[in-house]
Amino acid sequence: MTADRYTIISADTHAGGSHEQYREYLDPAYRDDFDAWRGEYKNPWKDLRDTDLRIRNWDDDRRDADQLGDGVVAEVVYPNTVPPFYPGFVLFAGPPKEEDYAHRRAGIHAHNRWMKDFCARQPERRAGIGQFFLNDIDDALEDITWIAENGLRGGVLCPTVAPDVKWVKPLYDPVYDPIWALIQDLDIPLNLHSGTGSPDYGRYAATPMLLISEVGFYGYRALSHFILSGVFERFPRLKVVLTEGSAAALPKTIADLDQVIRNVQKGAIGELKYRAEDAVPKLASEYFAQNCWIGSSFPKPSDVEVAKMVGPDRWMWGSDYPHDEGTPPFTREHLRQVFPGWDVPELRRVLGENAAKLYGFDMAALAPLAAQYGPTVEEIGTPLDELPADANAALLNSARELAPA
Repeated sequence: MTADRYTIISADTHAGGSHEQYREYLDPAYRDDFDAWRGEYKNPWKDLRDTDLRIRNWDDDRRDADQLGDGVVAEVVYPNTVPPFYPGFVLFAGPPKEEDYAHRRAGIHAHNRWMKDFCARQPERRAGIGQFFLNDIDDALEDITWIAENGLRGGVLCPTVAPDVKWVKPLYDPVYDPIWALIQDLDIPLNLHSGTGSPDYGRYAATPMLLISEVGFYGYRALSHFILSGVFERFPRLKVVLTEGSAAALPKTIADLDQVIRNVQKGAIGELKYRAEDAVPKLASEYFAQNCWIGSSFPKPSDVEVAKMVGPDRWMWGSDYPHDEGTPPFTREHLRQVFPGWDVPELRRVLGENAAKLYGFDMAALAPLAAQYGPTVEEIGTPLDELPADANAALLNSARELAPA
């Protein structure tokens, strides 16, 4: 660690291959089907159509220029782009149906192999996250084991189940206990990311607004299911990371769950009666402290305050690169905006050390890059008193929250 600079690790970035790249990683038995699928596919996402934008997902030179120029020397890498046979953007796609399962699984295998090589090119700087499906328990165990054995130390992305998905059992079903047991025994993180778990709203004018207004709820819905179904009771060493959702919303969510558990432990909520065995023995706040970490992406001041509530060892900062709502190219300005007055040791933890500990980064190996590119303690300690003329959404949203009422 350098004495006068921060070693910044983003706990939330995204990367993925192009279709040309994924084809090379795809099981040859599926390549003819992939060629046919690809010929029909139309990408609705601007950042995956625009050549200058999409190469940020896989081009090392462009990525290094952006990340290091922003002061970020390492990253936890979530998926991005559209893997083979997916209906759309990887995080928004729900679980495959039976008729799609074999092809969709071949698609995530291609992505996981791609991610392995992507991270292997810069192993000290990238912790990649692998993917699996819940449709078949034995397949899931096989895929999780492959992920752990092939250097994807970011762990696995939790495949959430939306309420309108009836072909896959909900996350609170005990049928998944072998999966949680394996992830616990392998000592890898189980990552939840905002944008997953939302239902299909259909094609309506209101759909975009409904999606964005409820995405936070559905992103954290899995947390309630894990707590109330006893997953954290049965697997106390399971490490669950909540990424990109509103950290500021968590204290109330946890407090509400605490009250539910207390009432069920007492045997009643008003006229509703419960058996003793219906309750879990601990409060949600206890399970959260035991099992959970927060990956707070482009946090607003209210999100940063939560770090002091949950403890600075369980809260990690994220940039969300290369997404437009993230902090780049104004990461330094963003840090000055939302962390005024923080003690340097605590800020070192939330900007890098916590992610290093959880995801296995070697801080000593990152020190030379931090010495060259990391922002100085003096710089980040200087409050931001004026927004750049072309301030991005992350800066503007925090400024609105900081503005006097």
